[in-house]
Amino acid sequence: MSPADRRLEPRRKPRQVRAELTRERILTAAAHVFAEHGYAAGTTNRIAERARISIGSLYQYFPNKDAILAELLVQHIDRGAWTGADELDLSPGTLEAAVRAIIRDAIDNHSDDPRLLRVMIEEAPVSQDLLDTIDRHQELRTAQVREVLARHPDVHVGDLGAAAELILFTVEMNTHKFMATPRNFPVETFEDELVAMVTRYLRGDR
Repeated sequence: MSPADRRLEPRRKPRQVRAELTRERILTAAAHVFAEHGYAAGTTNRIAERARISIGSLYQYFPNKDAILAELLVQHIDRGAWTGADELDLSPGTLEAAVRAIIRDAIDNHSDDPRLLRVMIEEAPVSQDLLDTIDRHQELRTAQVREVLARHPDVHVGDLGAAAELILFTVEMNTHKFMATPRNFPVETFEDELVAMVTRYLRGDR
């Protein structure tokens, strides 16, 4: 592991409830500080003050604000597990509803403060933990979406695996960008247009 990777590692892995609560308090405080002040002005001193702990206590858990932001992004990605996949109606004529469930889930998972999302997009350093989390999340979500596509009678694509990856990339990237930037139209319009686009692709419409 490179020195840059080690610099992003949390210093302390909590084993007790009290330590875990302190760690979560630091992360919650950091999310507010980064959203309010931006990344450059979101210092560890401000984070410690917001968390109501000493700067020394903060450094027991994280070596710097880069490590804190990297952990916030890991948590953001881990919250994106799709828990409603097994509850979908996959009978004929329900493809649009299934696609909408996928897209609405992505929107819900990006409901953080848009200022914090922008900080995570623009500033978050790449840690090994982040890379591992992205790989794990992508593998799980791709398998879930591929299973839905394989079971739905209205899906007509040549390669289910490729289709699942393309859909996830399209939905995730567009949702992340839309939710993190000022919007020229409401989220309902964004959802409807993305649902229409993905549904037409899966039906094989030309």
